[in-house]
Amino acid sequence: MVGPADEHYVPRLVDERVCEALEVFPAVLLAGPRAVGKTTTARRFAESVVELDDKAQAAPFRADPSAALRAVSEAASGPVLLDEWQEVPEVLAAVKRAVDREARPGSFLLTGSVRAPLTSASWPGTGRVITLNMHPLTVLERSSSGVPQDRFVSALLNGEVSELSVPETPPDLTGYLDLAVVGGYPSVVNLRARPRTLWLDSYVEQLVLRDVPELGDIRDAPALRRLLHALAECTGTMTADTELASAAGMNVKTVRRQERLLDDLRVVWSLPGWYTNRLSRLVKQRKRYATDTGLVAALLDVDTRGLLRNGELLGRMLETFVLAQVRPVLEAVRNKAVAYHLRQQNGRREVDVVLETADGRVVGMEIKASASPSVADTRHLAWLRDELGDRFVAGIVLHTGKSIFPLDERITAVPIAALWA
Repeated sequence: MVGPADEHYVPRLVDERVCEALEVFPAVLLAGPRAVGKTTTARRFAESVVELDDKAQAAPFRADPSAALRAVSEAASGPVLLDEWQEVPEVLAAVKRAVDREARPGSFLLTGSVRAPLTSASWPGTGRVITLNMHPLTVLERSSSGVPQDRFVSALLNGEVSELSVPETPPDLTGYLDLAVVGGYPSVVNLRARPRTLWLDSYVEQLVLRDVPELGDIRDAPALRRLLHALAECTGTMTADTELASAAGMNVKTVRRQERLLDDLRVVWSLPGWYTNRLSRLVKQRKRYATDTGLVAALLDVDTRGLLRNGELLGRMLETFVLAQVRPVLEAVRNKAVAYHLRQQNGRREVDVVLETADGRVVGMEIKASASPSVADTRHLAWLRDELGDRFVAGIVLHTGKSIFPLDERITAVPIAALWA
């Protein structure tokens, strides 16, 4: 079902899932932030394309969505791509009716950048449209010579840390920060610093002046820009809403509403707190993250040298970068796991990332801006291991050095570059 080969196409982690879904289900929605490559990927699977952000192509779907959809689908033997479906929301009801009339598998492929209609009471796709998420480019995708294959998360969840490997020439701390400052938007990953910054600044401008206002009533664009800046500054933290409100010059209610809009556009996201009755005094509060570290660098006007002069921001940027590599893989692996963070109420113990599988297995991950982690860096992982017993499959300390080596029982030091080895 995949279209003709394109030597310039970078295979994505989501490709296999799209192919599998189209073989079984009539309608598949590929969702993600603007400019992460959804349309480029979807076109490889589609036989015909309707660009709903083009007024001429959208007009028939606004006038009579069911008739327009029927006309294009009857003329195609493969998937019909409805690109930027949110521009003509009426098309969703037409897709629903087509699916209810027993449309064949692989009839419709939709792309979109907005989450809000998917969670509204009027969303017609429940049980009819399969949603797959797409993220900014990972280093794994950029560095793979063919279809990207995860070995990192699968090895962790199976307790096979010894199977992990490291690239022949892994980055040092500066190299990791260089990757973080670039980020994962396909349009900029190969650009020099100045044009990349121009593109990212334009992206922010469109968010503030067009994308967010289209979702909600935004009356103060400068305040929204200040909120974006504050969210970038607090990536990887549990910053209180009141602090964000103070930084943005808004009231708390407005901050929460506008942050939801930014989440709907997939510019920010949250890592929930891990909780179990077996452990006491765990914080349920979420940690906020920016979706893309390149956007953080642009919003804060910071480069690698600036990060090296700001140790606190450096650590948060590195953690955000690692999570940006892990999230797409978690959705691609067959052995499903959910990511959390762990923190006790008194702050005595914290684990940056906790992965938990459906059958209760747990992996703990700490992220250190250090090339030589020590046993002292394992104390929170060791506590979690001792509390959970056999449920604790593995603990790793991700670091900026070059070697994999044991630190404690079931706890291993692993270079960050193992994520894409």
